[in-house]
Amino acid sequence: MTDKILELLRQSGADAFEVTDKVTEGWEFYFIGHKLDQNRAKEVEHIEVTVYKKSEDGKFLGSASDEVAPTSTDEEAKKIISDLCQRATYVKNPYFKLNKENITVENKDYDIEKTARDYIEVMQQIPETSTEYINSYEIFAEKTTRRYVNSEGIDVTTTYPSSMLEVILNARNDEHEIELYRMYKAGSCDKDSILKEITDSLKFGKDKLIAKPTPNLDKTTVLFSTKDPITEIVTYLCNKTHASVKYKGYSNWEIGKEIVDGVLGDKFTVRGVKELPNSSNNTPVDSEGAPVCDMYFLKDNVPQNYWGNVQFRYYLGVKDGCIIGNYCAEGGSTPEAELRKGNYLEPVEFSDFSISLIEGTFAAEIRLAYLHDGDTVTPVSGGSVTGDLGELLKNVKLSKEQKQYNNFLVPSVIKMENVTVAGLE
Repeated sequence: MTDKILELLRQSGADAFEVTDKVTEGWEFYFIGHKLDQNRAKEVEHIEVTVYKKSEDGKFLGSASDEVAPTSTDEEAKKIISDLCQRATYVKNPYFKLNKENITVENKDYDIEKTARDYIEVMQQIPETSTEYINSYEIFAEKTTRRYVNSEGIDVTTTYPSSMLEVILNARNDEHEIELYRMYKAGSCDKDSILKEITDSLKFGKDKLIAKPTPNLDKTTVLFSTKDPITEIVTYLCNKTHASVKYKGYSNWEIGKEIVDGVLGDKFTVRGVKELPNSSNNTPVDSEGAPVCDMYFLKDNVPQNYWGNVQFRYYLGVKDGCIIGNYCAEGGSTPEAELRKGNYLEPVEFSDFSISLIEGTFAAEIRLAYLHDGDTVTPVSGGSVTGDLGELLKNVKLSKEQKQYNNFLVPSVIKMENVTVAGLE
């Protein structure tokens, strides 16, 4: 069907076009407790078409996108393409050019049946008790074959694996019962990582039941040690150098100019990388056909490159680049054990942790934290942590050790001073 769509596009009068044909094969398993409720194999195909039309003076390039079903007739596909050509004339984006470099990719096969089996096996090893246990879980093991073709001569096919585990955990005592939701993404199953993460989560559930109200700590030292806050901080740093964010005026960062003055602690060095072991984002070309490359976003808090979609790179005059899906934030010089000394709050569960892309501020409700006071560690809950990265990045400590969360390789802990903690007492 893709070849037929390409033929119709060349006859349509479109000034440029892109076609992405994705075929995803997968195995899915649904468990209640450890009892298999249902399972299925799937093969799904999606074909997305984007057409571009230039304005008469050539200053603007409009676009429109839609899916064409693999089962469409020639007439149905032709009508969709015709409608897209019409819709594209209503859009007035400044002109840009699509990627042109075509590369040869050597693909390999992936054993998704083994990935599913590995997840099932590791779930049997989780150390449950009568009060902390698995409620249910779902396993998704997939491989996707993606063919990308555009009007500039790129025609490249890549195959890559992905997997996901969703788990509901329960913890209870004589008075209460709570549920914890977890989702893990990866290329294939990392048994050791899954075993540790779920074991830690069961402990969090147990401690949540006995947690005391978070005290009102005002400005205090906070140590982040779990996925959401650490990857959100790194995502913020990456996105501030994204070409679309810069072009739209959401970032005032400049290449070669340090993002924060008066830094007393560690500085961030963050880069995009082509591959990370077992990441679900390991593809040799991006979704626009550009070869994926390693690239520094920040070196010691200094922006190095703008990256991302070809449209916004073109507007910024960035000739070489790509969309990168794997991110590495280098560790600092202090071992994690050293950073864990002293008094601090370690929040491990939030209702949500997100950072304003424009302002760099965050505010998150604490579901579970550990208050470290000398040799005493007390589980606490409630209240919130808030802060402004523009100020907090002046005094940050990054652990020497790193930890991987799917497509992120990041310091295992990030320690910040003067974070605002509003408590319940």
